[in-house]
Amino acid sequence: MQSQLPLFNTFEVNFKTDLPVGPSYVFVCNHQSMFDIPPLIYYLRDYHAKFIAKKELSKGIPSISLNLRIGENCAIDRKDRKQAIMALVKFAKNVHKKKHSVVIFAEGTRSRTGVPKPFQTNGLKTIFKYVPDAVVVPVTINNSWKVDRYGKFPYGLGNKISLTIHGPIPIEGRDHDELIQQTQEIVHNSITSTAV
Repeated sequence: MQSQLPLFNTFEVNFKTDLPVGPSYVFVCNHQSMFDIPPLIYYLRDYHAKFIAKKELSKGIPSISLNLRIGENCAIDRKDRKQAIMALVKFAKNVHKKKHSVVIFAEGTRSRTGVPKPFQTNGLKTIFKYVPDAVVVPVTINNSWKVDRYGKFPYGLGNKISLTIHGPIPIEGRDHDELIQQTQEIVHNSITSTAV
């Protein structure tokens, strides 16, 4: 599936396998740009995907901020560990109850060069604990860092951004640290373009 973003940037989504609607999925992504979010909202809409994001994104960004505030997503304060944990637990319980899915940018912050960062484990482990019947789906995002590598201006032109939805991995019965390591390797090994 391919679509076009502003400034002649294109976006291609590749599902490695069919994902049936019904189970809760934890889509675990790398993060390169604000342009990662709209395609994920659109292409994962059938799975009722809810986002975990820093609270700063819940204001000032057309469409995205509104979606974060009213769409049963999770806005966390990265400077307040207690608030972040409480928000994640409440969010995860709601996801489990309603059979929703989760999108989490596991590196914790954007890479403006495309170079991957180690996964932050606390958020993932909280989701795994409270949504134990969910299925992890690694997601690799490539080239979106080129669009806003310089900030809001100038934007990059004519980039081919790709999103790869890898095969599912059940959480149940797995050691959480091993599962996170496996997921990180799948995501990072498919990153094809960096500035370094």
